[in-house]
Amino acid sequence: MGLSPTGLGSRFWLLIGAIFLGFLGMGTVLPALAPHVHHDLGGSDQTIGLVIGVFSFVALASRFFSGPLADRRGRKTAFLTGLASCALAGAVYLLPLGIAGIYLARMLQGFGEACLYTGAAAWAVEVAGIHRSGQALGLVSSGIWGGISAGPVVGQWLGSFERAALMQTVAALAAAAILTRVSEEYHPASHPRRRHWIPASIIAPGLAIGFVNVHYPVVVGFLILHLARYGKAGPAALTAYALLILLSRFFLGGLPDRFHPAISYYVGLAAMAAGLMVIGAGPGPVAAVAAAAALGFGFSFPWASVASTVLRQTPAGERGSALGVLTAFCDLFVGVSSFAAGAVAARFGYAATFLCAAGALVAAAVVGRFVFASGSRPRTQAIEDECESLAEGAVCGSEADA
Repeated sequence: MGLSPTGLGSRFWLLIGAIFLGFLGMGTVLPALAPHVHHDLGGSDQTIGLVIGVFSFVALASRFFSGPLADRRGRKTAFLTGLASCALAGAVYLLPLGIAGIYLARMLQGFGEACLYTGAAAWAVEVAGIHRSGQALGLVSSGIWGGISAGPVVGQWLGSFERAALMQTVAALAAAAILTRVSEEYHPASHPRRRHWIPASIIAPGLAIGFVNVHYPVVVGFLILHLARYGKAGPAALTAYALLILLSRFFLGGLPDRFHPAISYYVGLAAMAAGLMVIGAGPGPVAAVAAAAALGFGFSFPWASVASTVLRQTPAGERGSALGVLTAFCDLFVGVSSFAAGAVAARFGYAATFLCAAGALVAAAVVGRFVFASGSRPRTQAIEDECESLAEGAVCGSEADA
């Protein structure tokens, strides 16, 4: 089966464009947020930390709403709800509400991000076809990383917090306009069955994804500080890390569809572990950049490998909820490991944080055995569920043959 990005169709790429714009708007505000709170509103360093952190807590809680919303009301409704919340957040930033307005806007942005991602990811998988779920999720991630990476550049160019906030609203509205051109074939069940908040089948995949993401706050928080002692290659290494994630997910996101997803999962873990160990050892500039690139390359695969495995075993009417719970595990582990990494760095030094992150990958490898060993439900069964939901005979035939 052909898995090249060029064969996905215009509807799919319109979705990716809307995802890019949504996250571009969120990224545009970030560079000016802390200076605005500190200099313009007189907020303390503690206030800045709370303003930044409230986004993650609201996003985490909202995952349990956004998934059922996408399943019961449709992917498009969830996506548009997220964009509307992000647009409203940009408008609230501009109101003369002081620190309270910043908190409200960040909460709206956290809720919007949760709905945006869940609706977009579930929709993109269905437009691409369940047999291309790994590739679809990789390209969705490329749109996210591209938007988040370009956003700060746009924010710096705009030159003020007010203009950046306005850009967030404009970008979200532009993304919503794009979605009006994309038709949705998913039809929610008229009588959805009762579900658990966290299905037992999602626990092992969620833990695997969580342990993989332990490294992220370590890289964001301490990579530059750690490498400053060994040739100051931190900025270049961080760029290499982000660039490899973007490129690998764009060009190689279909590997979990071509091969057993366990292969791409464990190859990714091995590359990540090697990169973290080398960085922790305090390498020179060239080795540091190469190690960060290996880390980014490896990080490109576990999410798509695990999520595509889960989605192929999940009926179409429950995929939004499954994605919501999986991303909630990511939020939880990133939040907890952020505090843990700070404590480890204060007591044992920066290098220890990278070694601890490598240790978390050992746990991810162990849990991964349960993720991929539990895939006893035939892949064709998930396709049949999707066919029944869509009532599209032609689609069923083409996907079952894939």
